[in-house]
Amino acid sequence: MGVNERYTQWKTLVPVLYDWLANHNLVWPSLSCRWGPQLEQATYKNRQRLYLSEQTDGSVPNTLVIANCEVVKPRVAAAEHISQFNEEARSPFVKKYKTIIHPGEVNRIRELPQNTNIVATHTDSPDVLIWDVDSQPNRHAVLGATESCPDLILTGHKDDAEFALAMCPTEPFVLSGGKDKLVVLWSIQDHISTLAAEPGLSKSPGSGGFPNKSASKAGGGNDKRTKSPSIGPRDVYQGHTDTVEDVQFCPSSAQEFCSVGDDSCLVLWDARAGCTPVVKVEKAHNADLHCVDWNPHDVNLILTGSADNSVHMFDRRNLNLGGVGAPVHKFEGHNAAVLCVQWSPDKSSVFGTSAEDGILNIWDYEKIGKKQDSTGLKVPTAPPGLFFRHAGHRDKVVDFHWNASDPWTIVSVSDDGESTGGGGTLQIWRMIDLIHRAEEDVLVELENFKSHILACERS
Repeated sequence: MGVNERYTQWKTLVPVLYDWLANHNLVWPSLSCRWGPQLEQATYKNRQRLYLSEQTDGSVPNTLVIANCEVVKPRVAAAEHISQFNEEARSPFVKKYKTIIHPGEVNRIRELPQNTNIVATHTDSPDVLIWDVDSQPNRHAVLGATESCPDLILTGHKDDAEFALAMCPTEPFVLSGGKDKLVVLWSIQDHISTLAAEPGLSKSPGSGGFPNKSASKAGGGNDKRTKSPSIGPRDVYQGHTDTVEDVQFCPSSAQEFCSVGDDSCLVLWDARAGCTPVVKVEKAHNADLHCVDWNPHDVNLILTGSADNSVHMFDRRNLNLGGVGAPVHKFEGHNAAVLCVQWSPDKSSVFGTSAEDGILNIWDYEKIGKKQDSTGLKVPTAPPGLFFRHAGHRDKVVDFHWNASDPWTIVSVSDDGESTGGGGTLQIWRMIDLIHRAEEDVLVELENFKSHILACERS
């Protein structure tokens, strides 16, 4: 089935499969999308920050975009809104709030869990850039505009670090990997400690310890930019033999983390054990590894995604220093390289995967071995564990992010350059809850619904 045919078929199923779906066409592709803090709660919808990037062709600057998003609460989206879904529309739910002119294209965005107004970005350089999005001035992205000034620059890579980037859930630590085959660790706290020692610097409350901006920096003229402060790493870790493509912290420990790369290796590190690998799985996949995620509910489980089109789940208790260890399970539901894997923030056995085939799959490893007939998939040959397939994108799905404030709501972006000649597609969506809820709960609800309809008919 061709992409357009698949998309047309998917579109007819939107009213059946989704509780809510918002489509937003992007002028430029976005390589990264992340949920920020929830700003406001209301009766039918919540307002939340959304971080995006714009990867331009050079006719205008590359930007980091801070948007405000109206997230419709579960079971309140009007049926007609879903059925009148129009892929050409720019969504009324997504409004640009602030633009930061980024030095180079934004390849990856990650927010600091301790303060989600602080984000880190990767670009085509060895440096990691840190931004306090609240205090950054709003800029107008026109050709020739001066670049925004990062609040902090993290130095330490010896070559470009483009994609591998993670923030620690328990400490203000940043982890990065690059073409130099290194994994580098910083503490933002080191910067704050330095600032505290400097007289005359006021720090705005809640800003993560960054100094207040001077008003002059907001100007888009030819003023000499304030130089960004920079800090070096806490440690540098060596163990890969090719580019490091992704990194991730252990959810319960600032000392433990993992990395994957083009050497087909999954490497586990422990800062307490020095700068060499604790475990190195030499052949985690049969090709380059693009992505990794560590289960926030069960710290023994790690997911990897690869150019071999598959996702592997490893149990770290089954791995040893000699690099021996087979995956607990292999998930094969994509027809192209897997670009992103992420565990659900809500249910320990559920995760999502996206790939160059334009599909975002939702899996539940607890469903493996159980019957697949009530999982929302019409296809009897669905791979074990796969229970939902989001086919709303028509080109490679480069990033997605579960919403921790509304756990079954996902934002996803595709780079549509190859299929449409430019631009990207942002979609915010939530599958109908009958698909993921416990089967017995669903049957009870349907029985109640049936009783209600019969009672209406009799009256």
